[in-house]
Amino acid sequence: MSDKWVIGTVPHGGFTSALLLAVTRHHFAVTLESYNQPDPIILHLEFLRRTSVGDALVKIVDKKLGRRTSSIQVTLIQSDVEKVVGFVTHTNLSSESGISLATHWSLHPSPLPMDTAKLADDSDPNWQLATDLPFPEFRKATRNVDIYRPRVKSSRSAIVDEWIRMKNKEPFSFESLGFVNDMFPQLVETFDTEHEKQSFGKNWYPTLVMNLEIKKALPEGAEFLFVRVLAHRILHGRMDLQVTILDESGELVAVGSHTSLILSASRNLASRNQSATGGGAEEKKGASRL
Repeated sequence: MSDKWVIGTVPHGGFTSALLLAVTRHHFAVTLESYNQPDPIILHLEFLRRTSVGDALVKIVDKKLGRRTSSIQVTLIQSDVEKVVGFVTHTNLSSESGISLATHWSLHPSPLPMDTAKLADDSDPNWQLATDLPFPEFRKATRNVDIYRPRVKSSRSAIVDEWIRMKNKEPFSFESLGFVNDMFPQLVETFDTEHEKQSFGKNWYPTLVMNLEIKKALPEGAEFLFVRVLAHRILHGRMDLQVTILDESGELVAVGSHTSLILSASRNLASRNQSATGGGAEEKKGASRL
């Protein structure tokens, strides 16, 4: 777990998701090779305790192995303490068959038009590279991506649109969809009245539960992805986040959801035995070993 992908002292949840997807893809490529199901289509993770920079063990248990789909349980362990648990379902997208129906679904409001060539050199008339993401020293994971925001700020605070690409311009992959599902300007910080600015300060938004459903394989060489994030309700320091990911042609790639808390950054930076975030007595028991 690298310190290049952290929020404060905690590895970014999207980085952790990408890591677990990489492990499951390896498991299906090697241990379960005969099933020929290389593609993750469903990811469900519960973040029980804060992860740490350093070594981690991933335990895999095969739960249901089938002809079309197979599901495995993953557990990320550090210092003998379970930090993240979840399930991943795999299939073979290239051999899927069955009923397909046109639902005529679309995003509303529609995303602003984008010209890939102009976006790449930051000359698109509708989108601009975000160079002022807050607290970059605290949110180091954001340094690994280029995020493009609308040049004209939306009037809707509970919605965020972005185009994203990796800073090193590597194409996106199945694994990196786990990261994209959790990498966007903080929606809470789009509320910008003076009262709201004063009350936010430097916050941490730890994820309790994360889901990702992958609808289709990424186009080869996909450099940019569109992401929309919206919240149905933000109440008492807890919020839902609904994530939609499109490719450059506007096709739906994946949908995600989060249940997250809104906490002071001090909770992230506190020593493990001082934090009351999750785990209760069991985390305190393991804290002396972290």
